[in-house]
Parts: sequence; C-alpha cells; structure tokens
Amino acid sequence: MGLTLAATAFVFTPTLCPRCGADTSAMQEALRRKNCTMAYLLFRFGAWGCMVCPHAAYISAYILLHYNVTYRSSTLIMDPASARPTERPLSFQDLILTLHQFWSKQGCAILQPYDQEIGAGTLSPHTTLRALGSKPWKAAYVQPCRRPSDGRYGENPNRLQHYYQYQVLLKPTPEESQKLLLDSYRAIGIDPELHDIRFVEDDWENPTIGAWGLGWEVWCDGMEVTQFTYFQQVGGIPVTLPSTELTYGLERLAMYVQGVENVYDLDYNGAGLTYGDVFLRAEKDYSRHNFELANTDLLFQHFTDAEKESVALAEAGVAQPAYDQCLKASHLFNLLDARGVISVSERAAYIARVRNLAKLCCETWLAGEDK
Repeated sequence: MGLTLAATAFVFTPTLCPRCGADTSAMQEALRRKNCTMAYLLFRFGAWGCMVCPHAAYISAYILLHYNVTYRSSTLIMDPASARPTERPLSFQDLILTLHQFWSKQGCAILQPYDQEIGAGTLSPHTTLRALGSKPWKAAYVQPCRRPSDGRYGENPNRLQHYYQYQVLLKPTPEESQKLLLDSYRAIGIDPELHDIRFVEDDWENPTIGAWGLGWEVWCDGMEVTQFTYFQQVGGIPVTLPSTELTYGLERLAMYVQGVENVYDLDYNGAGLTYGDVFLRAEKDYSRHNFELANTDLLFQHFTDAEKESVALAEAGVAQPAYDQCLKASHLFNLLDARGVISVSERAAYIARVRNLAKLCCETWLAGEDK
C-alpha cells in the first residue's frame, strides 16, 4: 500500500544544509503553509538539491531514506516499488511548448522565429518595430540568437555562440505583468513560493539599435533566468504606448528545471535526444568559422553593401526590408568583431552606423503605420 502525504505537516531536520550551511527554515515555512507541498517539493526538486544550495541533495536524500515516490493527481503516493519520481522535468522542447501554451492563453499571437541572423530576441521586428507606435501588440516567439564572440568550440558547458531566447512583448503593459511572469514560472514547474525569486534592478540598454528601458534581471535561487523590461526608447524614438518585454534564456532555464550543469546534457525531447546531439557539432564548426575562417575582406564589403541597401529601401518607404538589411549589417559587424579586425575606436563607429540604420528603419515604420 502507498502512503498518501496530502496534508502531512512535515518539518525537515536538520535546518542547516550539512554541505553549505544554508538555512532552510524559509523553505520549511513554505511547506507548512501549503497542503502537500512537501510531496510537491520532492516531485519537482527532489533529485536536484535543496534549492538554497543547488549541489546539496540532503532534503531528497532524507525523504528517500524513508519513502519511495510516484505521482498521482496533486498528491504524491509513496510506493515501495519505486525509488524516483515517475514524472520527468520538462524537456527542452516541452519547455517551449508549455510557454507557448501559457502565453497563448494570455492572448498573445504565437509567432515563428524571424529568418535572419539576430543577436537577441529583442532585435526581431516582432519586437523592435512593433514596440513603436500606438497600435496594441501582444506576441510571443522563440528566437535563435547568434553572438559569434561567445563561441567556445563546444568546450564550455554554458556559453554558446548560437542559443535560444523566448521573447514576449505586451503592448500596452498589463496591470499585473510581474504576476504573469511568475505564473509562467509555475506553468513550467517553478513554484515561486518554494524558490527565492528576486527582481534585481538592472535597466536594459542595446546601443546598437538605440533602445533602452527600465527593468530587472529576474533571479531564481541566485541565477538569472529572465530579463524584465519596460521599454522607454527604440531606435532612439520614445515609446508612446508603454510596453513590457520579457526575455527568457531558454537553455539556462532548461538547465535549471532539469538540474543539469552542462548545456549539452539537456534532455531535448524526452526520448533520449540531447541538446548536444542536435547542436554540438554546429557549435564547434561555427566557432571555427567565427574566429578563424570567415573572410574579413568579404565581410567588410558585405557590411557596406547591406548599409547602402538599408538606406535605399528606407528611403523607398519599405521599413521591414530595410530593417532586414540593418540586421544583416549588425551580424556582419559581430562577425568582424569576433575575427578581431576592428579596433576599439572603429568599433564605436560601426555601432553608430548600425544604430543610425535602425533609427532610419524605425522612422520609416512609424511613417507608414497608418497606411
């Protein structure tokens, strides 16, 4: 027979983690406030540590010395035949699908990734252009991001030149945008009542596109997992309708949810495929390309061509094709920077050139908003 722990008032002892000395009394208080939260805690986090000290698994070890676990409804049933929770943490793709489902229910259009090389989810026209003007816009999407200088030949466990962000833009800003973010954490299995969720003031700025905003880094148990921003300017243009941007670092969030320390060990699909199976070879190859092989003479020429084309298209009144060329110029600059052929003084000048293109594209977008 299994033992139901639906309403057990359970206090862990000792209160201090024997490995790091962290005080877990706040966790215990959270457990006392909710029915079944001891069981819920083990189900969600039992294999990964005490949440205060991620490397110490003393809580789960204490429970597993006495019980074995299976999951049923909102209650954990202790089953002598099972030594681990039967429910797995979300795979990388299920994490994305869960966020899609959550934000779809909030009225967001679920969009597809933009088909250009982009350094951050914010740079997609789904955010940069749509944040401007007076028309409401609610959208969520995954965006592959490329930062050539961050490549490490696949040898660094948490630094990549190609990675994924989950981007949400809410325009106008809803009254309870912070609550929505916390609810999205609950959807993927992170209960804010059982974790140290902090909004750490960190105003955001992207000088390449002349954008900035008031915001916070959102930390979960000491690790940044989301950027929360109220836009103030985009393309050097003040935002007239207040908007909120949420940017989740998907790999980092998935590593936290799954309890792994190497990004390449992430469970990609719940069927045995890892993140490394999908992306490790590309990470190695693109690192060589970015640092060793990219033809710098061609990159300089392509940058000049993209810059000229962006200006010509903006002057013709077509904002998004012009912005595509701006994005190309931005990526080409990043490649040149990775190849180490741009000096410090030249770097500032190139950033200014891209920023001027972004401003021109944004002005063109606004000029055609009501057409």
